[in-house]
Amino acid sequence: MAEIVVAEPSGESSSSSRRAYTTTNARPFTRSITTGRDYVPEQFDSEKLPVALASEIQRFLRVANLIELEQPRVAYLCRFHAFEVAHNLDRNSSGRGVRQFKTSLLQRLEQDEELTIRRRREKSDIRELRRVYQEYKRYILKYGGECNLENSVLNTALADTESTRAKSEFYVPYNILPLDQGGVHQAIMQLPEIKVAVASVRNIRGLPFLEDFRQHVAYMDLFDWLQICFGFQKGNVANQREHLILLLANTHIRKSNKQANMPKLGDGAVDELMKKFFKNYTEWCKFLGRKSSIRLPYLKQEAQQYKLLYIGLYLLIWGEAANLRFMPECLCYIFHHMAYELHSMLIGDISIMTGEKVMPAYGGGPESFLNNVVTPIYSVIYEEAMKNQNGMTDHSTWRNYDDLNEYFWSPDCFQIGWPMRQDHDFFFVQPSNAHKIRNRRISTEVVVEDTQTEEHNGEEIGVNTEERPEPKWLGKTNFVEIRSFCHIFRSFDRMWSFLILALQAMIIMATHDLESPLQVFDATILEDIMSIFITSAVLKLVQGVVKKNYFPKITNVWKFPGLAAILDIVFTWKARCTMDSTRSKKYVLKVVVAVIWTIVLPVLYASSRKKYTCYSTQKGSWLGEWCYSSYMVAVAFYLLTNSVNMVLFFVPAVGRYIETSNFRICTFLYWWSQPRLYVGRGMQESQLSILKYTVFWVLLLLSKFSFSYNFEIKPLIAPTRQIVKIGVKNYDWHELFPKVFGGLYGVLNHLGEIRTLGMLRSRFQAFPSAFTACLISPPSRKDKHRRRKWFFSKRFKEGSETEKNSATKFVLIWNQIITSFREEDLISNRELDLMKIPSPSEFMSGLIRWPVFLLANKVAIALSIAKDFVGKDSTLLKKIKKDDYMYFAVKECYESLKYILEVLVVGDLERRIISGIVDEIEESIGKSSLLEAFKMGELPALHAKCVDLVELLVEGNEGHHDKVVIALQDVFELVTNDMMLNGSRTLDSLYACQHVAGDAGEFFSQIEPQLFASKHSIHFPLPDSNPLNQQIKRFLLLLNVKDTALDIPSNLDARRRISFFATSLFMDIPSAPKVRDMLSFSVLTPHLKEEVKFSTEELHSSKEEVSISFYMQKIFPDEWKNFLERTGIEKFDDLNDDIKEKVRDWASFRGQTLSRTVRGMMYYRQALKFQAFLDMAEDDDILQGYDAIQRGNDSLSAQLDALADLKFTHIVSCQMFGSQKSSRHPQAQDILDLMIRYPSLRVAYVEEKEEILADKPRKVYSSILVKAVNDLDQELYRIKLPGPPNIGEGKPENQNHAIIFTRGEALQSIDMNQENYLEEALKMRNVLQEFLRNKGRRPPTILGLREHIFTGSVSSLAWFMSYQEASFVTIGQRILANPLRVRFHYGHPDLFDRVFHLTRGGISKASKTINLSEDVFAGYNTTLRRGYVTYHEYMQVGKGRDVGLNQISKFEAKIANGNSEQTLSRDMYRLGRRFDFFRMLSCYFTTIGFYINSLISVISIYVFLYGQLYLVLSGLEKAIVVEARIQNIESLETALASQSFIQLGLLTGLPMVMEIGLERGFLVALKDFVLMQLQLASVFFTFSLGTKTHYYGRTILHGGAKYRPTGRKVVVFHASFTENYRLYSRSHFMKGFELLLLLIVYDLFRRSYQSSMAYVLITYAIWFLSLTWLFAPFLFNPSGFNWGKIVDDWKDWNKWIKQQGGIGIQQDKSWQSWWNDEQAHLRHSGLCSRLIEILLSLRFFIYQYGLVYHLDISHRNKNFIVYVLSWVVIIVIFLLVKVVNVGRHYLSANHHLAFRLFKVFLFMGVLATIISLCVICKLSFKDLIVCCLAFLPTGWGLIVVAQALRPKIEVTVLWDFVQVFAQAYDYGMGVVLFAPIASLAWLPIISAFQTRFLFNEAYSRGVQIQPILPGKKKHK
Repeated sequence: MAEIVVAEPSGESSSSSRRAYTTTNARPFTRSITTGRDYVPEQFDSEKLPVALASEIQRFLRVANLIELEQPRVAYLCRFHAFEVAHNLDRNSSGRGVRQFKTSLLQRLEQDEELTIRRRREKSDIRELRRVYQEYKRYILKYGGECNLENSVLNTALADTESTRAKSEFYVPYNILPLDQGGVHQAIMQLPEIKVAVASVRNIRGLPFLEDFRQHVAYMDLFDWLQICFGFQKGNVANQREHLILLLANTHIRKSNKQANMPKLGDGAVDELMKKFFKNYTEWCKFLGRKSSIRLPYLKQEAQQYKLLYIGLYLLIWGEAANLRFMPECLCYIFHHMAYELHSMLIGDISIMTGEKVMPAYGGGPESFLNNVVTPIYSVIYEEAMKNQNGMTDHSTWRNYDDLNEYFWSPDCFQIGWPMRQDHDFFFVQPSNAHKIRNRRISTEVVVEDTQTEEHNGEEIGVNTEERPEPKWLGKTNFVEIRSFCHIFRSFDRMWSFLILALQAMIIMATHDLESPLQVFDATILEDIMSIFITSAVLKLVQGVVKKNYFPKITNVWKFPGLAAILDIVFTWKARCTMDSTRSKKYVLKVVVAVIWTIVLPVLYASSRKKYTCYSTQKGSWLGEWCYSSYMVAVAFYLLTNSVNMVLFFVPAVGRYIETSNFRICTFLYWWSQPRLYVGRGMQESQLSILKYTVFWVLLLLSKFSFSYNFEIKPLIAPTRQIVKIGVKNYDWHELFPKVFGGLYGVLNHLGEIRTLGMLRSRFQAFPSAFTACLISPPSRKDKHRRRKWFFSKRFKEGSETEKNSATKFVLIWNQIITSFREEDLISNRELDLMKIPSPSEFMSGLIRWPVFLLANKVAIALSIAKDFVGKDSTLLKKIKKDDYMYFAVKECYESLKYILEVLVVGDLERRIISGIVDEIEESIGKSSLLEAFKMGELPALHAKCVDLVELLVEGNEGHHDKVVIALQDVFELVTNDMMLNGSRTLDSLYACQHVAGDAGEFFSQIEPQLFASKHSIHFPLPDSNPLNQQIKRFLLLLNVKDTALDIPSNLDARRRISFFATSLFMDIPSAPKVRDMLSFSVLTPHLKEEVKFSTEELHSSKEEVSISFYMQKIFPDEWKNFLERTGIEKFDDLNDDIKEKVRDWASFRGQTLSRTVRGMMYYRQALKFQAFLDMAEDDDILQGYDAIQRGNDSLSAQLDALADLKFTHIVSCQMFGSQKSSRHPQAQDILDLMIRYPSLRVAYVEEKEEILADKPRKVYSSILVKAVNDLDQELYRIKLPGPPNIGEGKPENQNHAIIFTRGEALQSIDMNQENYLEEALKMRNVLQEFLRNKGRRPPTILGLREHIFTGSVSSLAWFMSYQEASFVTIGQRILANPLRVRFHYGHPDLFDRVFHLTRGGISKASKTINLSEDVFAGYNTTLRRGYVTYHEYMQVGKGRDVGLNQISKFEAKIANGNSEQTLSRDMYRLGRRFDFFRMLSCYFTTIGFYINSLISVISIYVFLYGQLYLVLSGLEKAIVVEARIQNIESLETALASQSFIQLGLLTGLPMVMEIGLERGFLVALKDFVLMQLQLASVFFTFSLGTKTHYYGRTILHGGAKYRPTGRKVVVFHASFTENYRLYSRSHFMKGFELLLLLIVYDLFRRSYQSSMAYVLITYAIWFLSLTWLFAPFLFNPSGFNWGKIVDDWKDWNKWIKQQGGIGIQQDKSWQSWWNDEQAHLRHSGLCSRLIEILLSLRFFIYQYGLVYHLDISHRNKNFIVYVLSWVVIIVIFLLVKVVNVGRHYLSANHHLAFRLFKVFLFMGVLATIISLCVICKLSFKDLIVCCLAFLPTGWGLIVVAQALRPKIEVTVLWDFVQVFAQAYDYGMGVVLFAPIASLAWLPIISAFQTRFLFNEAYSRGVQIQPILPGKKKHK
């Protein structure tokens, strides 16, 4: 009987009225209406179904298609049943697509009715159904242990069709564990750890209510019991049941590996899970002063059952919590009450209110928990998130996830009660003053079921009131995110105060001209330096008062731990409703203390200055006379409180105890220093870690301040005393220190130890021992704990002999890696043969047989040595043995020749001859007389003869038998006649035998010429044996391969991968456990709409220049050639579907596609199966090889699959998969194809469907997990959601809905632009062991991994980005993790401690806008919750980056937006305030500090230029310079020139040079650095600086942060001028034009007194910056200087600028639409932000003010009336423009001539006015230029002011006026930008040059060749 495949689980009928083929409808339908048409045997489409019906009917339609050929009547009945179900679900056909579906299905039923009834075997349909059902049931029973689960579809579908309500007992669809009765014989269920875990979960003995519950579930376990009690969903129960069993099994096997067989689950495994799951809960209870609800009995047997119930309850809560999973303490609150109910049920408590046994408050139906617990809280989250309006409203107006979760950090949360009071303020969303709500009479009675003691007193309050006050909106909790730059100061106030006071102290020291550091102790100087504490007191008044953070108080100069009381009062005002009174009092008290110190210190300083009391020390003391004043005494008291903090800093354990203790004194101390919050406590590192990063920062700060004091401050003191103020720019000198430190740290960790192929070959002999130590699990526990020592210790014994088993495993692993290279087309077939090592079964007498590429040319060199050698045998042997590879090659060739001759020669006589000659040779070798007995000069000839012979053997052509004979005779003759100097005893005996036999007759006298010629002398062709063939090929390679093999592999990526893999084996890597003992893990990949695979149309469609297929072939030419060789494709004219699919795969695996990511991640499974094989297989199995065992040993193969499933799962969260399926989107099929290719791959998606309730459709959302079965998707779990899951940031919400389907103890979140490699996957066991290595005081919770950017070869921009990224993910993160201890989570290769994070809010945060950079907040959250983040470089994951400038800019904008939101976030604030001082510095400079410093750098440029302009226009600079020259003072030019060399920016490339030099050699690093500069890398990075600063500053000020999709397809297109202008107009072009105007004006007015060289030295960097910001987008634009593209761009630009906007017109179609969208951030900006925008715009008016007084027409009149007249001119100009615009509107259409005359009249009038002014008022040509330079920025300033005031003026006529001028300005800027580009486009060489530097050589050829190819084809 054919197997029938199940593709969907059969659920219970959704309608209680449903029965077989009947309905309770008033108008029932019957099958009689479906008769009358011919039968059409076509499958009915079972995939394209209405979303509302698919989950209920799809399985029946699929079964019908599968059984139609064998059982057509049953197929008809299945379809009819599907129709009935559909009709019952939606009788009115109101759902989308339901009417059309019903019509098509009814038509099909009409066609099938007559013909199928004739083919019915039974008399009735019911009997037919039962017959088929019983047949398949018997089949399943008979073959149940072996048959595929696919048989379950017919079983379940037919059972449902027969109205069988009971669930099928056989083969319920499952994920990993088949827990139904039919799956007990599967390999994974036979694992002992699975058996004990399942038995424990099924142990329900002693539970209450069992008899009642068994009426609902026949076979009950703990999860079924919990489901019935608390009302969880079935899908959730099934999912978490498997989840817990797998966790128990994996923990059990690791805990019980000392005992071979444990019959029951060990308590150690359960206790470990209890500790992990409930650590956060117990800490929460402790923090709130509540007793835990987890109560365990004294009996050990019952205790384990109770523990499993508590864990199961938490998992069920978590699994159904939906968006509440982002609120871990909210889950603690829910669990707290439900666990109390669970305990009360278990012990049989009686409710004091009802007198009955305690039952759950929300028990009942299967969705009771969802509807009554999750949905109310979710509704609050949803409604609050909707107030965000996609980031357009202020953060302070709505509560995000953190606000709602942090409400449960307060004891006030227990006022919500249980059951939850829906009228509590927590559930009130709208602010009370926004919506007036009438007082309503509420009569509620919350039942108090509290038999606990004091812990539940007050938690569940019985409320029975008649009057309820008006509910109020609670507002923000603990923190308010307000858009202000003050957050930068507020979060890191200690750093800014330290820098301010350090600057003040250095200036004071410099003014005293100190000659010795000891002069600081002079009383006068010391008192002046101590005046910084007055500044400190003033800062504290702004910041707050002394805050006792735990950092060293060596002096209080830099330690200003103020709580930012004034700022905090302002910033937390909207959180006052949730703030306790003690916190408010503390704010006031701290302000009072700060005010007192601010008054006392200045008064004492002024009154006691130079009034000292002196004390004489002993003679000879270096202190001399010690004097002090009353001010110094006050300062001593001021600093006294910090002495305790210094002690606490160096004893972190005490500080940690104080912060986490509940003792009253500890609570008081902590209350005064910090607000008492649940997170951020006890984050202190170990003493060693603190010491390391303290020393780091002390050295760095000393070097920084030494440089600043000696080269920036002290040299300016003398000029400053004569010149008012001359500022010298400050530089980031401190960048040098950490990068050098990071590089040294990398060296100490063996990074870059193997960089080249030569180094690889030289170290290859150490690989077997390295493999054994790292990747082979040790045979005994004693060996398992071996530890590698320090860098200089010899970790592996070079070239040591390894055991045969270890060597065999090494060979298998190596060959698997090389085979994966071939499958990925990185190497060719020839390279595969050269790199593989012979399989273990081919080992010859223990001979080590290295890969041929290591032995290349070794045989030829050995022959050349031996040919002319004169001396002893021992000397020759010693010479050959100097090169181990040469010795191995010679020996292997000799052994191979012997073996081949032994197989080839089968004649008795010939075998005796060859055996005799071999014996003579070996006898000579043994006697060291080989050189005496043999002539070595004939070895080259012998080599040539052997090559001829082996080539014939490889060909195996039977017709070459005679040639083989001749070749053998040639070899025989050469050896015996030419090489044997003394003749051969064997040959002599042969001749003697022939001579004796010659007397017998004439015939035998000619036997010698016929040697080897007899048909039975040789066996040719050789036996068809794969090992023999491989050995002959290898022998031929050894003989033939020359120096070219030294460059194997030729592919650069293969070289890089194998070099890094080899290097990683010599790093500090934990030993690998057995697969069965390793930690289990999952990989989670979120996917939305990104590319799954390139379609055939996409591959060959030529968009713009080249198609993707052609592009890939040119970018990866060697890999394309290898692909053609592997697939055997020769012609592309007629490709079959299979080859087309392979081409799609090949191209997709080289793009940033989901298929590439999935293939890489599934290498984990492949690696685990292979490693499990090495752990489990016997020696004989290992010798046979992994592939042979996989094919021939089904039992072992099933065990390997079981272990892989136990340890690894991969979930792809394809959020849109459901809608793509229903719309038949091609991506849905591509995703299904991935599941079919990788059967263990699971896809989770959100289904949105409509349910008809009360004749009204209602949207229902469900999380669904599917797998592929028989080329269809099969639903495994369905968990209903309380609403749409995406209410925050999309990506973390996508991860959150799918995380419940992940398994294991670790979780790797992989983005869909990443990939993995087999050789890296082999190290996963080692990496996971890091979770068990406790190097500090706690094990790690996030393991950081290295990334390799694989898109660096696409273009020069991609190359720049790859190097920039590489320097960050290596040298940067290396130092962040150690010693700085501030690495967070920056990328997706990181591994999470899964249980830690699922109990603490997940692996990311999802609040809208504020958590835009969701990944980094996972690291912040982990650190604040006392997690530990590490970084390891011995494993890497591939990652793709954006490769086009526009893509990169969008990505940079998104990151800048995310960092600006981080600046406002509570996480950054808490890290900045709760880290110690030095760790806070690390946190700042490695997170938002980079963007803040970049912004300050750009602002400093504006300040410098406007300052210079002020000096020039005011005449101050001229006066200073002239005076300086008169007095012979060092000029400003000299001072600036001395530092201009540093401005070259060469130090910024240090991180990249250091990292490349470390990994690839410093010569390569220098070459790449120079090449990058020639390819305009400086232009690119300067342009990126503008992107970062613009979006960072604008987002902090106005908001507007959003996700910016960049697209991950190959960039082969030209971006239009319009697109570039839209993207960069405000971020770069406007700023570039402003700087350009400032530079021009400065140059015009400084010429009279300043040299050109000084001007160049001062401004060359700013010129470079402004020109870069203006023209970089066009330099890096493909075909940016192609004349045809230029013409098209100009037409497109004019069309765009003139197109009217409006509703529905996109911004890429109209300037007006774009202009409105561009200023959208201003519409929702706050009042303060608008005022700041207006104040910043005033610079344009001040600029105009300075210029108008330098006009010749003003005659040097300084009266204010001149400035007023300039505004009159501006107004006249604006009116003229407006008049022209009005005239165009009214006259251009119907009175065209009149309009032209009107414009001529205006032009003549303006011209006459200018001429009159020239004649009368002496208006000069220079004045016209200056007026243009002055009035253009003024006009732009007016436009900016108008945009800020838009809400006030939008309804007036002024707004149309503003639009006209804004359009004119944009058009003018576009023309100015376009002119030089168009001019350069006339020169063809410019376009060719641009293409050459922008793209690599292959891509450049593609751009120019592709358009020619179609033309050539036309002429064929």
